[in-house]
Amino acid sequence: MKISILYFSLTGHTRTMAEEIAEGVRTVPGTEAGLFALDAIDKDFLAGSKAVFFGTPTYLASTCWQWKKWFDEPAPCPLGGKLGAVFATANFAQGGADIALQTLITHMMVKGMLVYSGGGACGHPYIHLGAVALKENFEESKPMFRVFGERVARKALELFPEP
Repeated sequence: MKISILYFSLTGHTRTMAEEIAEGVRTVPGTEAGLFALDAIDKDFLAGSKAVFFGTPTYLASTCWQWKKWFDEPAPCPLGGKLGAVFATANFAQGGADIALQTLITHMMVKGMLVYSGGGACGHPYIHLGAVALKENFEESKPMFRVFGERVARKALELFPEP
């Protein structure tokens, strides 16, 4: 099963966490992770993906404008019915990462996607809206992002079993 991890990253922090998610996805047998910067998405891989992660840096207490523009334009492939998950990086706890995630989730729902995070149901680490890495605990957050990738991959296999 193909799973796309899409991200925008100016400084490399969001890309680094996208790579951690990809590592988590790859631990689940039967999955294939495709990692793509927003300006270099493999449209065929995305079209064939059952799950899609969207990663954003947090700017001015919200998602970056590049994601807003991407969602405002016609999608490169239908997103409806795909499982979606979000992640963010931010400089500090009150920087608005929760708003950035909620903004992406809203766009995903408008496109007809199913949204999943694992919430509290999967236990520790608790990932309610999506995984967030702050500058102060960036390195320590990497294992959480790998767990997040694994959880979403397992949910995608559960929802979309392949014959």
